[in-house]
Amino acid sequence: MTPRQFEETRAPQWQELEALLEKAENTSGPAGKRWDGARLAALYRATCEDLALAEARSYPIHLTGRLQALTQRAHRQIYRRQGWGLRRAGRLVLIDFPQAVRAQRGYLLLALALFALPLLAVGWASWRDPGFILHLMDARQVQQFDLMYGPGDAGIGRERAADTDWQMFGYYVMHNIGIGFQTFAAGLFAGVGSAFFLVFNGLFLGAVAGYLIARGYAENFLSFVVTHGAFELTAIVLAGAAGLRLGRAFLAPGRLTRLQALRAAAAEAIVVVYGVVLFLLVAAAIEAFWSSARWITPQVKYGVGAACWLLVAAYLLWQGRPARGGDDAR
Repeated sequence: MTPRQFEETRAPQWQELEALLEKAENTSGPAGKRWDGARLAALYRATCEDLALAEARSYPIHLTGRLQALTQRAHRQIYRRQGWGLRRAGRLVLIDFPQAVRAQRGYLLLALALFALPLLAVGWASWRDPGFILHLMDARQVQQFDLMYGPGDAGIGRERAADTDWQMFGYYVMHNIGIGFQTFAAGLFAGVGSAFFLVFNGLFLGAVAGYLIARGYAENFLSFVVTHGAFELTAIVLAGAAGLRLGRAFLAPGRLTRLQALRAAAAEAIVVVYGVVLFLLVAAAIEAFWSSARWITPQVKYGVGAACWLLVAAYLLWQGRPARGGDDAR
């Protein structure tokens, strides 16, 4: 390929990056124009690959100079230190997070399959034969689940004081964020770690769900998990998708070094991780103050839980899309 053919082929992508950079560099102005951060990071990574290719082929200096200037501008935007005022937090929730999730939909679908398929398979096996759960956990753990979700007074949702609810909220925050971070960070091991934790959590949840339903504790278990599960389970899958993105950068860095590829992938994935933390905080609050409340009937919990699942799906699918007739996000 000649330098001219290379430039003609790649020019539309460079022009798109230039247009996004114009918007990004004017973000701090009074107009507060909005731009697609996930798309900017993806174009930055592709342009870095173009620059590496142009330099390896000794293309003309005007071409490599243009690419160097573009990648430097994009690097400054992606890695610049940003304040975390209310405006920045609002943009993250309303635009950046849902856009970043949709930009990584391929990884999201893979993560969902790694989580949901083991869950359904083991859930069915444990429902058909409750003894199957003993292949995945010991008898003492199974007995604890019987006590938690059984009809006795020691079961989950028993009457407890307000200060105990706050203690459980703190426990759920630490526990849930620990699982989410573990699932994301394990992606550094070529994505295998994230895949492992997605499959493991799917197997564990499927075994517990199938066993408890077969034992006749379906109402206690399902009414407890249905509401906060909308945020917690979604967050685990999103953390796994972000980890798989890191793993892809490690395995296939393209024309970048592995370190450069991991940095570019992390810039795309970190927005998803911020959203994962937000989802897990919401899940912990619901789990501590709503899911375990005995004064709320299971029917009400099912209704609210269904509304939360629909809300999460609609938020991730449609929130932050550009308005019709314009390129600004809403």
